[in-house]
Amino acid sequence: MRHLPLFSLMLFPASVYAADLDGANLNLLWGLPFVLILLSIALGPLFFSHTWHHHYGKITAFWTLLFLIPFSLVFGASTGIHTVAHALVEEYIPFILLLLALYTISGGILVWGDLNGTPKLNTALLAVGTALASIMGTTGAAMLMIRPLLKANQTRAHRVHIVIFFIFLVANIGGGLTPLGDPPLFLGFLKGVDFMWTVKHMLAPVLISTAVLLTAFYFIDNRFFKQESIAQDTPAQQEKPEKIAIFGKWNFLLLAGVVSAVLMSGLWKPEHPGFEILGSRYALQNLVRDVILIALTAVSMAITPKQVRAGNEFNFEPIAEVGKLFLGIFITIFPVLSILKAGEAGALGGVVSLVHDTAGHPINTMYFWMSGILSAFLDNAPTYLVFFNMAGGDAQALMTGPLFHTLLAVSMGSVFMGALTYIGNAPNFMVKAIAEQRGVPMPTFFGYMMWSVAFLIPVFIVHTLIFFVFKLL
Repeated sequence: MRHLPLFSLMLFPASVYAADLDGANLNLLWGLPFVLILLSIALGPLFFSHTWHHHYGKITAFWTLLFLIPFSLVFGASTGIHTVAHALVEEYIPFILLLLALYTISGGILVWGDLNGTPKLNTALLAVGTALASIMGTTGAAMLMIRPLLKANQTRAHRVHIVIFFIFLVANIGGGLTPLGDPPLFLGFLKGVDFMWTVKHMLAPVLISTAVLLTAFYFIDNRFFKQESIAQDTPAQQEKPEKIAIFGKWNFLLLAGVVSAVLMSGLWKPEHPGFEILGSRYALQNLVRDVILIALTAVSMAITPKQVRAGNEFNFEPIAEVGKLFLGIFITIFPVLSILKAGEAGALGGVVSLVHDTAGHPINTMYFWMSGILSAFLDNAPTYLVFFNMAGGDAQALMTGPLFHTLLAVSMGSVFMGALTYIGNAPNFMVKAIAEQRGVPMPTFFGYMMWSVAFLIPVFIVHTLIFFVFKLL
């Protein structure tokens, strides 16, 4: 303990102790545990697979404590407790309850029949999931569509590319059309961005991305399908009509209830301010939403026949994995987001300054890429807010004035580039976990990024030229 003052001075100036915690005073070393969690997720399955799969929760907890203990010693136990409370009340609990509801309810919908995973069917399923993502959110669409897709392709030898393109399209890009699709756009809606502004101006980038990726997917899947057919000495195409039955249809109403609850929490402004929990405000509308989500989850478990869930091979292991990993991520990400919120005054000021020229005007290309790359590794919702506020934070000025393309850049970057990593958007890791449970050998963290860089970066370069360099649309 006698070395604590020296350790503290290495990380902060003395003025921190006399003032409220300010991201401008945080050293980048505080973000090290967050980076170590990401590296563990990336390298654990690659170098110590058995240990990781049995102890990932303990490993994540260790890195989380590596942040919390020094943080509490330096700033005081009260600050440490408030930081955990903030992560739980304002971020983690809404996140995990929404995932739990969508995962459980969608797991009660069974698509049963003679589904044959041909390239045409797979492309159609991806297209349907992409369209649904902007109606029921990327998480809802992903949880609804991933099981039928995996079932249709359970006899296929090559399935990894199917899941990867599913993450690209259904879990990310498909949510870019409306504020219902992805949390960053919903936050923009709450800040005053018109619902139809998003629908109108995100339509072109979403359609371009979807068309390019679906076309690429069809040719890749068709090539693998023909190779498998030749190897198995079976016809290359089977065009017989698919007979499909859907069980657990009541769960569609419960899914609608989830969407309604989320919308209610954003639009309802009750007079009651909510409840203070260790320095964090649990707004009444959020409490009502979370109670509704728990109730809908319980109803789904009660009314769905066990045979339906058995047909989906449903269990709670994937949601447990996501819950443990993201609890550590939400806590250790706090100093990183605080530094970002400090803007050019923070330790990442050099990065933040890249989005404006010497005259202070926004560089839209950099807004697109910086908000996107950070969204790939951080929570894309607060990242959107950081760049939204850096652009002025005035929704009307951003929608109609000279900053129009800046708002478009932040919207596109924060939604689309969440597809670059497994942790870039909530459903990405969930889809990976479900696929692995069904026997699909998903690539490692960096292995996935090889796919995303190869297929997504060229699309994003095209977007840069069309929307921000030449401003053709």
